[in-house]
Amino acid sequence: GSEAASEQGQEEEVEDRLKEHMDNLLDKSAKARQAALQSLRLALSSKTLSEFLLERRLTLTDSLEKCLKKGKGEEQALAATVLTLLCLQMGSGPEGEEVFCSLKPLLISILTDSTASPSTRQSCATALGMCCYIAAADLE
Repeated sequence: GSEAASEQGQEEEVEDRLKEHMDNLLDKSAKARQAALQSLRLALSSKTLSEFLLERRLTLTDSLEKCLKKGKGEEQALAATVLTLLCLQMGSGPEGEEVFCSLKPLLISILTDSTASPSTRQSCATALGMCCYIAAADLE
């Protein structure tokens, strides 16, 4: 009994930290946003969180969109990486497709922007390719 309670407590703690990181994506400070993106990247790449993310995907997608639009360099690259991981977590169903379709035009825009840094463009290309492979229902 206490093991299950301990496990549930740990899960709630993880979810609270994730909510905090998601809130920090809207911070005015670029450093705070980058730290939040790095924490989310680590969390999404180390644990299956699809249930938690399912009900927060729109909020997270909006926040990632803001990071991609307003951020520069490293922040944009991290946001594209987190987007890729979000698509992986959502899978090939309608939720993953919804996330991908909403940010696809922005990824293409950054990818074709010759003033964007090479690492940002590379992250956007990777995100575009992975998300398309995972979540695009339209074969073209």
